[in-house]
Amino acid sequence: MDEKRQGMLWAAFAADALALGAHWIYDPKAIQERFGRLERYVTPGPNSYHPGKSAGDFTHYGDQMLVLLESVAACRARFDLQDFASRWRKLFANYTGYVDKATKGTLQRFAEGYGPEASGSASTDLAGAARIGPILYAMPDDPQACVAAARAQTAMTHNNAMVVEAAAYWTVVTQEVLVGKHPQDALESALQKLSLPELFASWVRHGLESASMETEAAVLDFGQSCAVDGALPSVVHCIARYAEDLREGLIQNVMVGGDSAGRGLLVGMVLGAHHGLRAIPQEWIEALRAGPKIRTLMEQIDGARIQETLRS
Repeated sequence: MDEKRQGMLWAAFAADALALGAHWIYDPKAIQERFGRLERYVTPGPNSYHPGKSAGDFTHYGDQMLVLLESVAACRARFDLQDFASRWRKLFANYTGYVDKATKGTLQRFAEGYGPEASGSASTDLAGAARIGPILYAMPDDPQACVAAARAQTAMTHNNAMVVEAAAYWTVVTQEVLVGKHPQDALESALQKLSLPELFASWVRHGLESASMETEAAVLDFGQSCAVDGALPSVVHCIARYAEDLREGLIQNVMVGGDSAGRGLLVGMVLGAHHGLRAIPQEWIEALRAGPKIRTLMEQIDGARIQETLRS
């Protein structure tokens, strides 16, 4: 499982970095004309949502996922909401990157005196549930704690019922893939394990039914934006269609445009868990500017888990 856990986390980070240059461009033709086929990291333009970022950097989503990784490493492979909240607020105290509405709303509620259990905005963006990879990396042997932690970290910034349910759903999907279940089977079986609303289940079914469609047609039909009702079936589509080709799945996710970074975190996480570290292009890992830091934090988590095993 270790190689799969590593693949899960590295692929999620790589997916965010791959999306950076074209993030929130909604015209697939414009992406093709400006960048060609995006097979490597590129620097976003000065008029993009991420000016000042460079090739190999993360969007604000990846930056938050890195803070979550820092937190679970500091807490010895456990999730602590107070610690994560403190680090998250520190990230945005003088942040020079893009600050979205969910972040602004959460920061405002913190300023009003709310704690992290009640600070979440009402945002319906799926991205709040997409940064959960570090939790799954740190606590693979405690499925229930993983689900609870995924819900809590999501609700801290995105306190929308469907987005919080999405965090639980993607946690269970990834847990099942890590222990050997095929992604398409896991997408279906996770629905049975969780008492999810019928509307949520319909998003998953529609995504699965679209697997034979071209990605551009499917995602444009569901919606390219951040909202969970379109982003979730789009993620399901990419996982089901490219279950045996992680690299192509992440490239096609970027080429279709819109909130490719939010979708990519989840597509990368699940397909990385399925294929393991060896399926990720080595140049993608090497070109991540935060790569050395990520590797160190993963080693800290691994060391803490070994020590916990020896104590027990």
